Amino acid sequence: MTTSFTDAMKVWARIGVLSFGGPAGQIALLHKEIVEQRSWIGEKEFLNALNFCMLLPGPEAMQLATYCGWKLHGLRGGFAAGLLFVLPGAMIMLALSLLYASVGNLPLVQALFWGIKAAVVAIVFQALIKIAGKALKTNFDWAIATAAFIALFVFALPFAVVVAAAALFGFFLAPTIETAASSVARPSYAATFKTIAVGLVVWLLPLAALYATLGKAHVQTELARMFSLLAVVTFGGAYSVLASLGQTVVEQTAWLTPQQMMDGFGLAETTPGPLILVGQFVSFSAATHVQGSLWAGVAASLSFLWVTFAPCFLWIFAGAPWIEYLQNQPRLKSSLAAITAAATGVILNLSLWFALHVLFGKVSRLGQPLPMWWPDFSTLDVPALLLCLGLAFVVLRLKAGIPKTLALAAIAGLSWHFIKSLI
Repeated sequence: MTTSFTDAMKVWARIGVLSFGGPAGQIALLHKEIVEQRSWIGEKEFLNALNFCMLLPGPEAMQLATYCGWKLHGLRGGFAAGLLFVLPGAMIMLALSLLYASVGNLPLVQALFWGIKAAVVAIVFQALIKIAGKALKTNFDWAIATAAFIALFVFALPFAVVVAAAALFGFFLAPTIETAASSVARPSYAATFKTIAVGLVVWLLPLAALYATLGKAHVQTELARMFSLLAVVTFGGAYSVLASLGQTVVEQTAWLTPQQMMDGFGLAETTPGPLILVGQFVSFSAATHVQGSLWAGVAASLSFLWVTFAPCFLWIFAGAPWIEYLQNQPRLKSSLAAITAAATGVILNLSLWFALHVLFGKVSRLGQPLPMWWPDFSTLDVPALLLCLGLAFVVLRLKAGIPKTLALAAIAGLSWHFIKSLI
């Protein structure tokens, strides 16, 4: 199905504004808007692209949106989809960072997003059911998905290890999927290398300029270098680097307090856009703290956005032309099918992680040998549980759309805030 670039821009903007709930919620939103409602991308192609994006460092949902835009309208479509996926959340995070620096914690904002988080729980599980129904077709698929979920949730194995294991298992041990003679031409190596070269220059030139003008030890340079490194090692999204990021900016440099770090993650978790936008809050707060200027925070915030998301476009524009070609190679197709199954387990892990942190005030990992996430049941948020159940009914039985569900949840959050203030 074809669509005009202008119409696609409107949809990418809509997705950017509504992309709450971290990678699980964002993948669910993309699937609903692009596959179910508009049929711009087929189910199989969407899952293949998701597999590819899960192999890349960086926020997979943003990269998936970029791929969908590229598939529809080439480079300009990819840039439009990727930028509009990030910009609404980035603008909100910058505004909240400024407010936070000026007045501290924001109870009314937290009340608003308390309700939205409950809606995201319902929306994510609705999408999980649909994706699992289409991705898990054999007992082998179910076994891979279950193993991936257990490895991540129960044993806390690294995301990259789980996906790589699924890929290798599919390549060497899975029944080889029959593939007709490929009619897909192999992409040009020269064009791929050219894309990589241009992308590296665009990504790294501003960082080199920071080194030249401010020096290696300047906080702006240190922040840009830190997030440039994270951009190439962040497999599995923001969750996988929160611990190391918090250790760096809280314990090693003392740029932020532990409470500030938690507040920043809370803001990123409940605003649209990739969860890695917590780094935008970190950059803003660290530069403001060290340099004593809100303008320094704004500069660091913009620098973070550049060094974090510029490589995402590089990965997609260099790799996207190869997806369809690789999908037509029998053993690689088996490997990608295994990743598809594992992806369902990965999404279930993210969904359950998010739900636990919405419903319980305290969630922590148990000790070895099973370091799984476990809630303190005494901290159960009963109103949040009731709201989640109510919104699940609205989404699953009444088939309410995402905007209406989020609006209803936001109203519920604000209403509960005012009720509590009167009790």
